[in-house]
Amino acid sequence: MFRVLVIDDEAHMRDSLEKLLIKHCAQVKVVGSANGVKTGIYAIMELNPDIVLLDIQMEDGTGFDVLAAFSPIVFKVIFITAFESYALQAFRFSAVDYVLKPVNPLMLVEAIERAGKLIQDHFNIQVKALEENLKAIPNQQKKIIVKTTDNVYLLEVKDIINCESDDCYSTIHTTGGDHIMVSKTLKEYEELLSGLGFYRVHKSYLINLSHIKRFERQDGGSVVLTNNVKIPVASRKREELLELMEKMA
Repeated sequence: MFRVLVIDDEAHMRDSLEKLLIKHCAQVKVVGSANGVKTGIYAIMELNPDIVLLDIQMEDGTGFDVLAAFSPIVFKVIFITAFESYALQAFRFSAVDYVLKPVNPLMLVEAIERAGKLIQDHFNIQVKALEENLKAIPNQQKKIIVKTTDNVYLLEVKDIINCESDDCYSTIHTTGGDHIMVSKTLKEYEELLSGLGFYRVHKSYLINLSHIKRFERQDGGSVVLTNNVKIPVASRKREELLELMEKMA
């Protein structure tokens, strides 16, 4: 049984979340609620919840102000947010769980289930990345959390040279010489990095366009990247890639 605390400055939202949890989440017990930063900090200290449903924008501050009062953060956090479009990319980049307002019961249940299985590791780093990414304007440089079995990496997106597919895994190559294998498909990274200057040149390769040194026409076409690695370009991608390169010139 997970002890859940709800922190939101809107009374109707607190009431709605509590009712949804009671109705749809048999594995949780709602131990209380709070209406802001100060009351939220006090409630966490008093009630010692396993999971906190946390609003980001509140009248007396933000959810980040609540989390700043705890180090390390030992409880699980699910952000409840009204952010849309590009801002949601910040959550995905930071590998932080969230549920959109108005809350979909199914999404809430799935988030609670994920939180229950989550191993709380390096969450402070993820929260810091989320806060910075939310402050960034659209298409401004962002940071991405990359988790492996042994490590948690905080990478500048601009430092990612390319991503390479290996069945259900991907290897991320960086300007620092790291080769980070993660249990995500290349398709997932293609979607995650959409709109940030990355292009899928081949079924096995996603490249950062800003790291192209040259395009070579021989052998069907390939690009040489700033780490001097040569990447094949699929024939159906060649013309579109050359157009993108011209636009960047």
